[in-house]
Amino acid sequence: MEMAFRKLPGNQHEILVRARKGPDVRLPAHPDGPSMPHDLVHAVVETALGIEDGFWGATARGATFQGFELVTPGRHRRSGVKVLRRGGDAVMAAELSVNWAYRVWRGLPTEGRGVGPAPLEAEALARTGPRLDAAAVRWAAVREGGELLWRWGSDH
Repeated sequence: MEMAFRKLPGNQHEILVRARKGPDVRLPAHPDGPSMPHDLVHAVVETALGIEDGFWGATARGATFQGFELVTPGRHRRSGVKVLRRGGDAVMAAELSVNWAYRVWRGLPTEGRGVGPAPLEAEALARTGPRLDAAAVRWAAVREGGELLWRWGSDH
């Protein structure tokens, strides 16, 4: 599967997802995070940790998430929901891991009120930090109207 993160004006991006099980999908204009798109963070962390059943793994298997549209309208929406129904717990577990890795990488609090137990060990965080650094540099280098291409399961 291939994801094209296109940088748009106004600190926004869109994503085109191709070569997955099921039809191509796109996420229309969406705000970037403080350093890069949240879904790019997912790609980086899920790849670094070998998470195959998280957000992008489910997408590769044909899941459809809120906000994503079919590039060519068709009848595949229901099958995407079935993928999520079968793997929803794993997607949520991946969300926690990705958010934690991002929190640590950004230097945000990891202790205190409202912060639960760490879902990742130091060894896992040691793998995610340098890859988030590299992805942030790559994203910052993309000019408005340009895109960062990411192949699912690799670091680029």
